[in-house]
Amino acid sequence: MPELLPADSAMGAVTLRVADLDRMTAYYRDAVTLRVLASEGHRVILGRGSTPSVVLEHAPELAHAGPGEAGLFHTAILFDSEEALAAAVYSVARRAPGTFTGSADHLVSKAFYFTDPEGNGVELYWDRDRSLWSWTHGQVEMGTLFLDPNGFLEEHLTERGAALAESGSDDAAVFGDAAVGHVHLSVGDVATAREFYVDRLGFEATAALGGSALFVSAGGYHHHMAMNTWNSRGAGRRRLALGLGEVELRLPSADAVGALEERMRHYGVQTRDDGRTLAFDDPWANAVRVVSETEDIAA
Repeated sequence: MPELLPADSAMGAVTLRVADLDRMTAYYRDAVTLRVLASEGHRVILGRGSTPSVVLEHAPELAHAGPGEAGLFHTAILFDSEEALAAAVYSVARRAPGTFTGSADHLVSKAFYFTDPEGNGVELYWDRDRSLWSWTHGQVEMGTLFLDPNGFLEEHLTERGAALAESGSDDAAVFGDAAVGHVHLSVGDVATAREFYVDRLGFEATAALGGSALFVSAGGYHHHMAMNTWNSRGAGRRRLALGLGEVELRLPSADAVGALEERMRHYGVQTRDDGRTLAFDDPWANAVRVVSETEDIAA
């Protein structure tokens, strides 16, 4: 049985290479309701409180990836409450209405989907309590049920949430933290994804959709990562392009990072270690950066 990641592992920030730094910063700040935590030169870090969610790196010299290539499917930002989620959804509807692409009740969560101005997928979601999730033989039950966005806003958008969205205030923190809950990738094939992310990296598989999608997690979460071939079946290694720069995985200790490095080297995965963080590429050159919870992404 493969060695597993620690149960309290979590996703960190997603780094995006962007062509228009100002426009992308405005989208995640003004529409999605994240806040600028740090900004220096070509790099902007956005999140809530002290928790980074999205790192934008200005790379105007790069081209957009072509259709069918591997890369980011979406970054999923988890909100503490339905009120906070409703405020963010309403804010995007007000400030970037053309970016909405759909919504769904997934049984474990309620989710709203968008595409940012440079084509990167974004999910904004809220989790039901874990006691309400249904598991069968180690697999979590997830569905795709109709979720009316207008009905959701009617039920959960409060006066203060609407005021926040209307004003673009910096008071988003009153709703609590928002952080990356999971990251969904486009890959070339699911079997290879399972071998890498489950058998080598140490996630547990929690759900699968035939041979087209795989969901994996640590510690019994519904999923920290997912990989699908819906747009990218047969894709090879990515070329350097706009879009996904790297996915961050946060482990509870430096010892856990060290153990993962030993395991990846055992499996012949080439790693990069700068003394603080561990990095490696998946089979499609999607970069994964691993840090301990004591590390600061802004450093």
